[in-house]
Amino acid sequence: MKSNGHSTLASLLNSFFTDYLPRQRSLSPHTLHSYRDALKLLLLFVAGKRRDPTELTLEEIDAQRVTTFLAHLETQRRNGAETLNVRLSAIHSFFRFVALQCPEHLSQAQRILSVPFKRRAIREVHHLDFDEIQALLRTVDRQSSAGRRDFALLSLMFNTGARVGEIVGLQVADLRLTPPPSVLLHGKGRKERVCPLWPETATLLRQLVEERGVLPNAAVALFLNHRGTTLTRFGVRLILKKYVRKAAQRQPSLRDKRLHPHSLRHSTAVHLLRSGVDISTIANWLGHASMNTTGKYLAVDLEAKRAALAKAKPILKGQHRLGKWRTDRNLIRWLEDL
Repeated sequence: MKSNGHSTLASLLNSFFTDYLPRQRSLSPHTLHSYRDALKLLLLFVAGKRRDPTELTLEEIDAQRVTTFLAHLETQRRNGAETLNVRLSAIHSFFRFVALQCPEHLSQAQRILSVPFKRRAIREVHHLDFDEIQALLRTVDRQSSAGRRDFALLSLMFNTGARVGEIVGLQVADLRLTPPPSVLLHGKGRKERVCPLWPETATLLRQLVEERGVLPNAAVALFLNHRGTTLTRFGVRLILKKYVRKAAQRQPSLRDKRLHPHSLRHSTAVHLLRSGVDISTIANWLGHASMNTTGKYLAVDLEAKRAALAKAKPILKGQHRLGKWRTDRNLIRWLEDL
């Protein structure tokens, strides 16, 4: 790609966002927006306050500036590890594209691709136990239209284990409320999956649709906010926070849990696991691309751990004493006995 520095960068960005990401890689609009925001922030940072970003050349975006940019996000914008890694992932993707399109910039791209992701602590996955789910649902006032919407929303999230983005993106046409009822979920990477519904959940959704006077096959948002527009992720978070706060007054175990909409997804997985559903079915239910992702729920199921402990024979204190290593003993055998 022979051109001056300014037009090379602009041309590459144009091809990256209009052809490579949407057409060649078929990424969703949400992912494109995420990549756009990351690269926009990078360009503004490198340009600084005194320059127009359109004056930047590709050569000016090097590994050192990318590293400084990430440090700026962490210290000045207070971005956590997860956000930093999302930004860096977008930058990496762009420079992999640069390496393919402009071999003369391969060395520059490789140095940027070597910028590591930030390690983050793996926090405990918080979920709601069955009695906590019931306590949460009991706090919803179903006498109001907003309460009936919230009850249907939370019930659907517990039923399906859907991601919050999948829930707010649902349309009435995605529902199949005739027996056997199900819902069509639109997941990551444009992947779709059908999730079965409990009859009780299907009844709640049918009543919600009928109350709004919407046709069953209408291509309109299923859940609306108080302004009559599509409910957002932030709106779902506020709804959950509201009812968790109320339920915690009667269910003290909720007070110490860090709960967010994704916690409902964890709750569904653990409930299915405890009900005897095999791990591969749970993976398909949740739309996991890898069984390794689903496997983490085996680790968070404390009830299963207690059951396993009850089956195991206790090791009594003083039952076995390990002698000190002596020069006449086999050192390897002694280590194996530790």
